[in-house]
Amino acid sequence: MTTVFRLNRRRFLTTSAIVTGAAILPFSNTLWAATAARKGDTLRISVDQAVGMLNPLLARVNPEYLLSELLYNGLTRLSQDMQAEPDLAQSWSHNDSLTEWTFVLRANLRFHDGSACTAKDVAASLHAILDPKTASPGLRNIGPIQSVEALNDVRVKLTTSAPYADLPVSLAYPDAKIVPAAILQGDIARLSREAVGTGPFKLVSFEPERLVVVARNEHFHDPQRPHLDRVEIRVYPDPTAESSALMSGDIDLMLSAQATEFSRLSEASGVKSLRVASGQFLNINMACDQKPFNDVRVRQALALCVDRAALVDFVAEGFGTPGNDTPLNAAYRYHTDIALRQANIEQAKKLLADAGYPNGLDIKLVASDKPSTRTQLGIAVREMAKPAGFNISVETMANSTYLDQVWKKGNFYVGFYNMQPSADAVFSLLYTSNAAWNETRWNNAQFDTAVVAARGTDDPVKRAALYATAQELMHEQVPSLIPTFFDVLAAQRNYVQGYQLHPRGAVFRLDEAWLDDSAPKRG
Repeated sequence: MTTVFRLNRRRFLTTSAIVTGAAILPFSNTLWAATAARKGDTLRISVDQAVGMLNPLLARVNPEYLLSELLYNGLTRLSQDMQAEPDLAQSWSHNDSLTEWTFVLRANLRFHDGSACTAKDVAASLHAILDPKTASPGLRNIGPIQSVEALNDVRVKLTTSAPYADLPVSLAYPDAKIVPAAILQGDIARLSREAVGTGPFKLVSFEPERLVVVARNEHFHDPQRPHLDRVEIRVYPDPTAESSALMSGDIDLMLSAQATEFSRLSEASGVKSLRVASGQFLNINMACDQKPFNDVRVRQALALCVDRAALVDFVAEGFGTPGNDTPLNAAYRYHTDIALRQANIEQAKKLLADAGYPNGLDIKLVASDKPSTRTQLGIAVREMAKPAGFNISVETMANSTYLDQVWKKGNFYVGFYNMQPSADAVFSLLYTSNAAWNETRWNNAQFDTAVVAARGTDDPVKRAALYATAQELMHEQVPSLIPTFFDVLAAQRNYVQGYQLHPRGAVFRLDEAWLDDSAPKRG
């Protein structure tokens, strides 16, 4: 067996980029900050949409990922540089063929109800995620797991159907949380009514549209964490009101800030704005199995209508980078540098005519209202594509309606995705034929072959070549238009310490946050 990771007592990471009144801390300062963390206090954090899902296996959006991270743990979690580090597992190892992995749990783990958390609970949780009946987004995102076996109370063996180098990273997926086997084998609906996790906090109250409150888990496996006594998650659907609440001191931390508000927040007294480069992107999904997008020339024509640099300014307010119709940008390890596609209206017209639309094409583009940049992108592309003959009507709908009626069903709509921890993760989430969210139904066999081969080797040179092939295929065939990547933006009061904005966008690690002595006294 080849040892992959062995638990260190603490790992201190300083790779996030923070702007306006802050800088990257050197190692010694990070160590000092961790040891100086003050116990107590309540952190009030704002989110821009309802925390609609309590069941951690079914979380779909960032506020739900935040809550499940507060209440539950996975086997692993993501460091700031997208590496897997221990969570419930303290170490792991694999065989030479990357098909058998053994995870060793920490000793004396307890759920919030006092019951022991063992390898049996891990096995039951992973089985539930892999069961299509559960409908967990983690089904195809935690790796090609064939079987899970509890060897004893603290050792669990995972066997994959093929070599898989990224398994520890994949197991940090936000939905891959460990819950009691007794609940999964009894009344699984309990997970939608109550929280029984091992996480750093326990659920106090749950009002999805207004306020969620959690309190410190005194029996958390790390006695040094969490530092906070309590976290309140407050819902602010209006971004201006949310920013004003932070500036007035009604909240302490914004989970995310819109680009339109970022400059205002950066200039506010007592506020620290946070920014980190990321692979977070908007895209326009086209159903490749339906007219008109089953003709690659239509997709290529639309891609040639877009001024990508202008979109960064218009949609991202300058806080981002141009996209090139693949989901990997320079924030990813295996990004391939392909010449940026330039707008060419005459060529777009010709392609559209060759595809059978010499007089243009009328089509409706659907955008959710969360985040509002979806509609902004839709409007910008509508205007840019007009000269080539695309007559696009843009329909905006409530996010809840979009998730129920359009997501994974529609043939032309605007998507929004957090950065994934690896190239394999984003390809397997969205673009392979068996992707969890195969929205485009592109189903390209050559692309699938390259992705599968890359996940089966830990040789970085081979992986780079295979991922280059995958990106070149996407750039050529344009299953979705990916014109813009976004920096992740947030903001906090100056007295919030220990919080690092994560490039993944769906990782928060609030167990490491605390308030310093300058925080206002409350209650």
